[in-house]
Amino acid sequence: MTLTAISFGRIAAILPVQDMETAQRFYIDGLGFTKTFQNGDPVGFMILKRDESELHLSLQPRHKAAPFPIAHLLVDDANAMFALCKRHGAKIIKDVQDKEYGLRAFVFADPHGNRIDVGQRLRV
Repeated sequence: MTLTAISFGRIAAILPVQDMETAQRFYIDGLGFTKTFQNGDPVGFMILKRDESELHLSLQPRHKAAPFPIAHLLVDDANAMFALCKRHGAKIIKDVQDKEYGLRAFVFADPHGNRIDVGQRLRV
């Protein structure tokens, strides 16, 4: 079997969070994700979905965030997503701007410091 014979399915980012309730407030109440699965008592793992996006949250009380984006999210309106992130307390790492590689993009950090790079494809 060759590598090209292997079909890949979805891949989902697993975000470490220090507190599941804080994460739920940000991703569900703030960004509009829906919880589709949770495991543990107390909850230590959760799957969230919104449209085509899926996030897995993993409870890691001693988590220290990486100083770089750990996920990339494509949206259809970067300005609206930027405003939504600011309204719900995300720390803006890089302001929204058009990039030479064809995206309108910005970077935010969630309440646990996880950085997510957001982009909207620019029309050519």
